[in-house]
Amino acid sequence: MKKILIASLVMFSGFLEAQDFQGMAVYESKTSTADFMKGMGGNRDITPEMQKNIEERMKKMFEKTFILNFDKSASIYKEEEVLDAPGQQGGGRMMSSMMGGGGTQYKNVKTKQVIIDREFFGKEFLIKDSLPKLEWKLEGESKMIGQYNCFKATAVRPVSDSDFRNFRFRGGKDDEKKEKGEAEVKKDSTSSKTNLMDQWEMPKEIVITAWYSPEIPVNQGPENYWGLPGLILEVNDGKTSILCSKIVMNTKEKVEIKAPSKGKEVTQKEYDEIVKNKMEEMREMYGGKGGRGGRFH
Repeated sequence: MKKILIASLVMFSGFLEAQDFQGMAVYESKTSTADFMKGMGGNRDITPEMQKNIEERMKKMFEKTFILNFDKSASIYKEEEVLDAPGQQGGGRMMSSMMGGGGTQYKNVKTKQVIIDREFFGKEFLIKDSLPKLEWKLEGESKMIGQYNCFKATAVRPVSDSDFRNFRFRGGKDDEKKEKGEAEVKKDSTSSKTNLMDQWEMPKEIVITAWYSPEIPVNQGPENYWGLPGLILEVNDGKTSILCSKIVMNTKEKVEIKAPSKGKEVTQKEYDEIVKNKMEEMREMYGGKGGRGGRFH
């Protein structure tokens, strides 16, 4: 195995020496919908047929394909283009952005910069910031992903308030909390507002498990992940898993690895605040009275 790994590294180093070296990796992203469906379960307005339709739509929304084009120091990560369903172009783009898709993400590991274009409620934003630095812990485990020998690494990272994939449903943790929640809802039904969004929470940080291959010695990976001694081929954060399904080395058709430039320039923190304020605004707008939760249309 060691001889194979050394031979692979020598062969790949030849690719890296090429002035116009470029690689391409395809990633399949899947996010668990269990929490979201659990949150829907308490809504009496949703019939079994409606719930089935919601499950099918959510499955499509939470299963995405991304393309990572990379060279020795930079990469662009973009969702594979698919035709929107009729009448869902605007809303589809917004939901895609909120669920970890949409736009182009540019990472430069040499300058330690990340630039992302995002569309939110019809407005274009250009997020410019430093690459998030994760304190990776290199584990001893290894496994094969396709033909590549990969090694495990773990890290803890803070959660972005604008990434709705990380929402957790408050209910169902244990009987005591459930009874407490029901009592609070009953109390609120006679006086103030109750909103479905109040049943959700965003964790402060999550544990990341990644698998990287030194056989592809570039400091890149999907989304905001980077910083390991090899291309990251798999990532899991407990709810979302991203797995590489295809790699093409030294691609013949070159893609321009260039940072996006359109949109209002903001930092990641500023963008998170914009999204948080807008969602709070919607929470107030759709918050029902008399114990009925607000609904999105």
